[in-house]
Amino acid sequence: MTSRYIANTSAEQRDMLRTIGAASIEDLLVRIPPKARLSRPLALAPALAEADLIRHLRALAARNADADRYACFQGGGSYDHYVPSPINHLISRGEFFTAYTPYQPEASQGTLRTIYEYQTMIAELTGMDVANASIYDGASSLAEAALMAHAVTERTEVVLARGVHPLYRRVTATYCDGPAIRLRDVPAPEGVLDVEAATKLIGKKTAALVVQSPNFYGCLEDVAAAAEIAHAAGALLIVVADPVNLGVLEAPGRLGADIVVGEGQGLGVPMSFGGPNLGVFAAKNELVRRMPGRLVGATVDRDGQRGFVLTLQTREQHIRRAKATSNICTNVALCALMATIYMATLGKQGLQRVGELSAAKAHYAAEQLTKVPGVSLRFASPFFKEFTLRLPKSPTTVVGKLARKRILPGVPLRTYDRALADCLLVAVTEQRTREEIDAYAAALAEVLK
Repeated sequence: MTSRYIANTSAEQRDMLRTIGAASIEDLLVRIPPKARLSRPLALAPALAEADLIRHLRALAARNADADRYACFQGGGSYDHYVPSPINHLISRGEFFTAYTPYQPEASQGTLRTIYEYQTMIAELTGMDVANASIYDGASSLAEAALMAHAVTERTEVVLARGVHPLYRRVTATYCDGPAIRLRDVPAPEGVLDVEAATKLIGKKTAALVVQSPNFYGCLEDVAAAAEIAHAAGALLIVVADPVNLGVLEAPGRLGADIVVGEGQGLGVPMSFGGPNLGVFAAKNELVRRMPGRLVGATVDRDGQRGFVLTLQTREQHIRRAKATSNICTNVALCALMATIYMATLGKQGLQRVGELSAAKAHYAAEQLTKVPGVSLRFASPFFKEFTLRLPKSPTTVVGKLARKRILPGVPLRTYDRALADCLLVAVTEQRTREEIDAYAAALAEVLK
């Protein structure tokens, strides 16, 4: 936008321009190429009254295809699990909603306590000794785990199974570029780790092997076998896991994982059109001093009363970043609180029930959808709540047509892997009903005719 489309410059603005040595606002824009600048006035509508503005915004929001009004079968890292009503009531309290970093423990015992409980629950779910106070999302958790493995082993390569989420791999590649950590891929032709190829690829330079289970395609990996391969070469095993599934699936820590990371969005955090999310990070006790981010620990004060404090957070994270265990100095405490309330509300049996329902409904959905002529499962490997379908028509076209029927049928995989251009990733949680699944199968059959 150029100065000739800016209203008359006020005296204050002229004074500010003179102070910085600019003759006009145009001078401030000179470094922006002309082709990148707007050559016409902004087509802004007149200001609206509050009631009219709310009405306008509601009309815009109604155009979204959201999980409240559509049957949502989308997954790929963000899932439509039920969010119990106590969560929104509790996190909306001012002491939680506006709370920031609990640097002063004497004034932050409530926040520190909730984070401590979160860490305890995550450690138990993952089967690990210790969990941190959370990271931003699953992708950054994996990236931090790769850097941590590099620091622990002083090795320069990280091997990733092809089934690890493609976006997680890209974030990890960005993090590893600076310290020159080489990333190597292991193929997954049948939807799971090629054990023979992994064995050949992992060697003395390997800091860690990374597997995800269930992986991006929905398939269950043999975590114990992956642990044997990694440990035989002196490497660590990093497992990407969905904590919601761990109410049913075996904890990765009990299968040989050294570090467990993942996306905790399903633990009571709404999908919210893509964020904010919750990065889960847990590890063995011997690795605790290399863990990124912050941890909350329990202690006693001088009177012997139990209290909570931030602990094992190196000051270098704030002032000497080159020597830091991580350059993440904060955590998504509000989302971690959501997860804490979710796990406390559901309890052990509730979390187990969520996993059982999700798995049962996913397998029913796979059975019904593959009855549609031309539709088949892309991989024969066992799956949990997510699976990959091969379609006889473009998945992108199918998604568009089913959206008009208020069904969000899944994630087309062409964007992530051209070899899977005819595939659709479908997720089924405890939220989906038999009627919704049957309606999906019927609508898919109609669209594919």
